[in-house]
Amino acid sequence: MKIVTAAIIRNENCILLARRRKGQKLEGYWEFPGGKIEEGETPQSCLERELQEELCVKAVAGKIITESIYEYSHGIIKLLAIETKLLSGKIQLSVHDKAEWVPVEYLCSYELAPADIPIAKILSN
Repeated sequence: MKIVTAAIIRNENCILLARRRKGQKLEGYWEFPGGKIEEGETPQSCLERELQEELCVKAVAGKIITESIYEYSHGIIKLLAIETKLLSGKIQLSVHDKAEWVPVEYLCSYELAPADIPIAKILSN
């Protein structure tokens, strides 16, 4: 099972979602940005690295809010939702083609990656 991080970045009543670019795994699906934990990383250090690589922003990752386990055709993942705060930088997309600040109550109306759905449901309650 791969352990993957997901940033829960809030701006007032909104949370940041990003859509996977064409040609990426899960292309066209919306997700909480993040990525796979590499050897020697904590979930928080992984998420801070991934946000720098994928969105060109500096962030500080805090506590794990919840998790979701999902079996994709390419393997099982455990997705860790981590409270995250943006520190600096302007969002620049690389593996995504769109990013939006989504009101919490509308998270589940987006076509989310399957592993992200249970997290969105928890956040919107």
